[in-house]
Amino acid sequence: MKEFGGRPAGHKKAAWLLVACLLALLVAGALQSCRRKDGLTPEKKTAVVKIGFDSFEPYSSVDENGNYVGIDIELATEAFNRMGYQAEFQMIPWEEKARLLADGSLDCLWSCFTMNGRENDYEWAGPYLYSRQVVAVRSDSQIYALKDLEGKRAAAQATTKASGVFLHEIDSPVPRLKQVNCFSTTEELFAALRKGYVDAIAGHEAMITAFVKGGNGNYRLLEESPYVSELGVAFEKGTHQDLAERLTETLRAMEADGTITRIVEKYGLDAAKVVWKGARK
Repeated sequence: MKEFGGRPAGHKKAAWLLVACLLALLVAGALQSCRRKDGLTPEKKTAVVKIGFDSFEPYSSVDENGNYVGIDIELATEAFNRMGYQAEFQMIPWEEKARLLADGSLDCLWSCFTMNGRENDYEWAGPYLYSRQVVAVRSDSQIYALKDLEGKRAAAQATTKASGVFLHEIDSPVPRLKQVNCFSTTEELFAALRKGYVDAIAGHEAMITAFVKGGNGNYRLLEESPYVSELGVAFEKGTHQDLAERLTETLRAMEADGTITRIVEKYGLDAAKVVWKGARK
């Protein structure tokens, strides 16, 4: 048998095969060690985050051209872009949100979603905004503060935070009311105030503010909010911990550099009142 350097050629071939196998094992180990803690694909610049949302203006909705628009849509796009991800939005039946998170159809929920009372139900990023309930009255009303609501007639949309406040199912500074009406639709709610059936109405700030602005000066908002909660981004409990932590850090940076304020004000909300600055007393 022909020899090279004193070693048989067959031995040399076996040695090269051994080296190749070792290199393959090292590469496989490196790839395994680089597996993302956030549960998404390893290619950071092409990773996709699947975001579920419901239609709720001005936070998340679809415009007349089929484009996803709103405060949360823009915040999510910007935040995940800074982190090296592509945001992929899916409008979902909101009652299906838990199942869609659990089976992996979605990575997170981002749609004016309140953290309060759900702290242990999800893996959270945030908070990033306050969600405020507000009260509207007619411009000629003698109601100027929440305490002035005592003994008055009020209305809210059924099964909302506002109805919970007026019915005293939620702690708030609202006094005892003479009458509380709960309506199925916002149209019925607004009509009740227009026609004088009630003295005040309450609801989410975005909805009630839009009503007041379109009322030709016939209505005004009370300065006090009867209930303030915190909005966050919800991941399936026990998953995506690293991603949620990094997203919280990114949102803090966006608050510090004015990005959140700019986006919120673009949609007509008062940034001084809704941009999260820390837990409120």
